[in-house]
Order: sequence, then structure tokens, then C-alpha cells
Amino acid sequence: MTTHEESGVRVEIFDRVATVTIDRPHVLNAVDDAAQTRLSEVWGELQENDDVWVVVLTGAGERSFCSGSDMSAGAQARSNLEFWAGANPDGYCGLTLRDSFTKPVIARVNGYALGGGMELVNGCDIVIAADSAVFGLVEPRVGRLAFDGTILMTRRMPYTTAMGMLLTGRKASAEEMRAAGLVNEVVPLAELDDAVDRWVQQILGCAPTSVRAIKEIARLTSHMPPRQAARQYLPSFDALFSSGNADEGVQAFREKRSPSWSYS
Repeated sequence: MTTHEESGVRVEIFDRVATVTIDRPHVLNAVDDAAQTRLSEVWGELQENDDVWVVVLTGAGERSFCSGSDMSAGAQARSNLEFWAGANPDGYCGLTLRDSFTKPVIARVNGYALGGGMELVNGCDIVIAADSAVFGLVEPRVGRLAFDGTILMTRRMPYTTAMGMLLTGRKASAEEMRAAGLVNEVVPLAELDDAVDRWVQQILGCAPTSVRAIKEIARLTSHMPPRQAARQYLPSFDALFSSGNADEGVQAFREKRSPSWSYS
């Protein structure tokens, strides 16, 4: 299934994988108000779609993943606070601060990931980047602030590394971001699709109930002391073991076959 709307966001669903593409290459996949609104809607739709087990987020073309908000489109005329508090309590493009999305999101970073694009990277679970990709929260250089990025960066990489980027607005290479722990794998652009597919297939080889529970627990407990987290999310652990997948996985192992997973 493919949907392509005037918002500049394309969603393709095939074989349990949804590919969400920011399709505005003429502005390096910068997002305007329409694209931000549409992206915010997409996550809710994909969460409710049991045919989707994994999501890949990327940008159209070979130059840019997302270059942030389209400052030429008037999206920046209003305050970021107004947009965040009024329309996007789940963060930039409805993803970066969203706790309710339990499906893994892989960032396929094919070029520039700047400003809001870097924030979107921080909102993903796994990051695969082309060796030509460039990362940065450049807002201070135009008198602005990446609100979600400022919150998330120090949680995704060492504090001094994050602050070194935040306070200078400088750009960093994919390899530097891999060394800092933000990027999982760096490959030549020509090998990017194969690398992303390899990660997708590894996730699809796991029980979707396990994947959902792992993401939910990891995302919602990162700020908690371990004992508090264990007490609060023990019901999620218990529910997982009462699912059919728990028995199917053990049975498949005993029978030396591939498991047949169900979504529930």
C-alpha cells in the first residue's frame, strides 16, 4: 500500500514494514506545517495497523534525510512553543517525545540530518547512516533552539559530546556520531538499503510481542531507578509470557524450525 499526499509525506506498507518518506527533495526534505501535521498523524495510524511491525523513516533522494523546518514556508513565523503545546505534544513531527508508539523505528539517514532532522533521528530506535550523512542541531546559529533535541541529545550520547554540538551548532559526520553512540552502523550510500533491510529482517525474526514490550519498557523507564522500573513494568513482562508467542518460540526451538509469530 502506498499513500502520497500533497503534504509531502509518503507512506508505503509492504511485508510488515512501513516506510515513511519525507518527500520534499526540492528543499532538502525540510518540513512545513502540512508535513509536520501529516507526520504527527502517521504515527497514530501505524500504531493501530497490525500489519505493520517495523517502521523505516527516511528522506527522498540522496542528499538529505531531513533538513529541519522549512524556514522559507512561513512555518517559523509562529513560536515553537505554540506549535508544540497546541498541536504537537508528542514532540517534533509527532515522534520525538511520543511514548505511545511501541513499534521499532529505524532512521535511514541518507544525507543531511540537521535541526529538526537531527531531532527526528533522536526519536528513532535504530540509526543507519550513509557515510556521507551530516548531523547537527544548527538552531543557535539562526538565533533559535532545538527544544526536543536539547532534551534528547544528552540522553543519547555522552553529556560533553552532546553539549559540544548543542552549544556550537556545529555539524558532525556519520562516523563521529557512530563513535558517540547515536548511530548504529555507517555504510556507503549505495549499501544503505541493504544495511537497513538487514536490520529490519533481524527485528522481524523476533516475536513482535517481545519487540513491543522491550521498546515500551526501555522508552518509559530510562529516567527511573532500576527497582522502580522493574516494579512498575512487571505487568508488561508478565503479559508477554502469557502470549502465544512465548510458547511458540520455545516449541520452534525444540522442533528446530523457524517460529511462526502472531502480532498478539
